[in-house]
Amino acid sequence: MRAMTTRHAVFLIAAVLGLGTSAACAQNHAPNPYTTIEGWAKLPDGRTWGSTSAVYPANDGVHIWVAERCGANLCVGSDLDPVLLFDADGNVVRSFGAGMITWPHGIFVDSEDNVWIADAVGYAPVPEGVGHTVMKFSPQGELLLTLGKKGVPGSGPDTFTRPSAVVVAANGDIFVADGHEGSDDMRNNRIVKFDKHGKYIKEWGSMGGDKGEFRDAHTLAIDSAGRLFVGDRGNSRIQIFTQDGEHLATWTQFGRPSGLFIDRNDILYSADSESNASRNPGWKRGIRIGSVKDGFVTAFIPDPEPDQDNSGTSGAEGVAVDAAGNIYGAEVGPRAIKRYVRK
Repeated sequence: MRAMTTRHAVFLIAAVLGLGTSAACAQNHAPNPYTTIEGWAKLPDGRTWGSTSAVYPANDGVHIWVAERCGANLCVGSDLDPVLLFDADGNVVRSFGAGMITWPHGIFVDSEDNVWIADAVGYAPVPEGVGHTVMKFSPQGELLLTLGKKGVPGSGPDTFTRPSAVVVAANGDIFVADGHEGSDDMRNNRIVKFDKHGKYIKEWGSMGGDKGEFRDAHTLAIDSAGRLFVGDRGNSRIQIFTQDGEHLATWTQFGRPSGLFIDRNDILYSADSESNASRNPGWKRGIRIGSVKDGFVTAFIPDPEPDQDNSGTSGAEGVAVDAAGNIYGAEVGPRAIKRYVRK
């Protein structure tokens, strides 16, 4: 068993007790064993990248799904396919979704390679009748299921307001993080659970900073034990739940999570695109990496942006990992996909 440092002990005690950690314990100095590969993903026909927060591997562990916002930060009025499948060399082999998706925010690929998209609408003036849904597509782009009502924001069992993320459990149950950041009256701040057919089961959460409360539940992941990890971005923390909504732990050592991914070895990747002096003092933006079994941060890929205290968003907002261990960062502000390979 490896020796436990004082810093590790602080975080372990905090995790067990469900406590936060201070800026003095900010996890900014773990080693970076990765090299950044720019321009790996190549768009066809002269397309340019739009904002993207959605990236996820196919089940073969080689191909990578990405949903980008049609060369801009909104797909309304565009005839481009926002959902693209890339091969190992970064070439597009398939695409779909033109005219169906407004503002792709979250993505998940289930055990049958179906592609789930959370359409959170966006910030710009948006025409009525679009967004506020979670859609399930076949790998070929056939729409199989829609949760929520297109263009109808709400907080009922069959409506969402700006859903941010979706994840599917091993038994087929569906979890949706509902309420992307916006004005308080536009946020639901809840996790909604459905069965595999899309039938509403339950929900939990409200606005706040206590256990089981959220300020922008922005991203979701499930580990091998079936625990649900919620990136509670506005509170600069991860909350961990059973699939019935029982609070298990609160972790702050992975920064201000915009994106979460847990690989087959239960390694957690947390993309922090927002930490700065006002949002999460003392913390730098980047991708933090560590095991869900002990909660230790063992690696950190720093955001190259030199001004870590600016108010913008930089670096990866979405994060995913292929079977070979390569990391993919989906960037909203810089509008890019970056690949990170081990040195």
